[in-house]
Amino acid sequence: MYIPNHGAEFINWLSWWLLQRTLQKLPNSQLKPVYYKQSHIPTVKVNTKLTTISVQGKMRRQPSSQPNGINIEILVSLSYNKQHIGVVSKSSSEWGWGLDLEKLKASAISEVDDQSHQLTELSLKIHSNPELGFQETKASSWLTQYLEKNGFRTEQGICELPTAFRGSYGQGKPAIAILAEYDALPKLGHACGHNLIAACAVGAGVASKPVINQFGGSILIIGTPGEELYGGKAIMADRGAFNEVDIAMIVHPGVYDIATTQALACQTLDVEFFGQAAHAAARPEAGINALEAMLQAFTAVNSLRQHIKDKARIHGIITDGGESANIVPAHSVGSFIVRAEDDTYLNELKQRVINCFIGAATASGAHLEYKWGNTRYAPMRNNLTLAQLFSHNMKPLGRKVHLTDPRRAFGSTDMGNVSQLVPSIHPIVAIAPVEEGVHSPQFASAAASEAASCGLLDAAKALAMTVVDLVANPKIIIKIKEEFQQQE
Repeated sequence: MYIPNHGAEFINWLSWWLLQRTLQKLPNSQLKPVYYKQSHIPTVKVNTKLTTISVQGKMRRQPSSQPNGINIEILVSLSYNKQHIGVVSKSSSEWGWGLDLEKLKASAISEVDDQSHQLTELSLKIHSNPELGFQETKASSWLTQYLEKNGFRTEQGICELPTAFRGSYGQGKPAIAILAEYDALPKLGHACGHNLIAACAVGAGVASKPVINQFGGSILIIGTPGEELYGGKAIMADRGAFNEVDIAMIVHPGVYDIATTQALACQTLDVEFFGQAAHAAARPEAGINALEAMLQAFTAVNSLRQHIKDKARIHGIITDGGESANIVPAHSVGSFIVRAEDDTYLNELKQRVINCFIGAATASGAHLEYKWGNTRYAPMRNNLTLAQLFSHNMKPLGRKVHLTDPRRAFGSTDMGNVSQLVPSIHPIVAIAPVEEGVHSPQFASAAASEAASCGLLDAAKALAMTVVDLVANPKIIIKIKEEFQQQE
């Protein structure tokens, strides 16, 4: 058998019963136990006119003889006039009362299935109303409303970001966070499928409620705006959004089912050249060509690409190249992104990239101004123990999950910043053919397809089942945190 609804309350009453049995052996038969109901670790105090007996009950999980099960041992520690009396314990196996994880996971799957229509509608509504980073007022409102209707407490505008939010259910440890993204791309809409990430997160959170009710702990749905270019999670991490989080998870749509994401450290660069306007035919010698400076810088960057490490990336666009063909361009603007496998090499590469622009300024005579982005994306630090749990939970759903991307494709995500603080995963769920990559019009269409709905539901189920693993077995969390510490 597994713990029924209100199982944590049953544990508290069992502790109280053990306390009563123990008090019978103590002097002063007038003592009456006073029971204080709590959701996870029960505490009972016994008050008399003469003295106080304080009793604390604790749960300890042990391996079960059942397949996929565990036992709970209740320990009641008594102190009398500040002197320790002893410990009374009772094992759930003595009551014929074990925990079947597979039944708990089946319940999580059923919870997602019960929400499937609402989650699909929510995803499509966000997809039909794309909002750019830090402007996601509709999406954040719809998501918090969904959580509130399903019993979550919500806080909006956390970390001084108006469209960021936190939804919480339960209390105490472990605190498991499922992250939501919901910003769109300029002109392309939800070509990165963040509408699916958002619906998946709230669906998984609601499906995790029963296991939180039974074991305690808390499930957090953290709304993280502005992932594209702005690094919302990096800002939120700096402002303490993840300080009390034990585990963080997010699932992203893609073209393969993948347990880990290889994300690069990344920083944006804005560049301007200032020259001198002149008539391009009558007096070209009087001009300083700012566009030519930008083109020379591009040529230098292209040459640099031959001599950088395999996973490093440099790419950019020209956003201003002049006003008219018969005027020597006096101003040019470019926007660039520099990526590397780790922060150390990113620092080295940044200087080499700037040297390309300095050289172009020297050769052309144009004045150079540049600014690195305030937010820096950290490389993703995958927790393999956690990733394996998620991968295992995807198998019953009919998905074969790769450990890493078979294409060896690399991007960047602000989830990397979260992964530097707490054990994290950023798996991918396939919703489109391989040729329809993210950030394309084809993927934007795929993000509203039937396959996308199946993907978001499968991802929500796998996340909820992973929450079952984490909450029901503290030893797994210990192993996850040990791996995290070893990576430092």
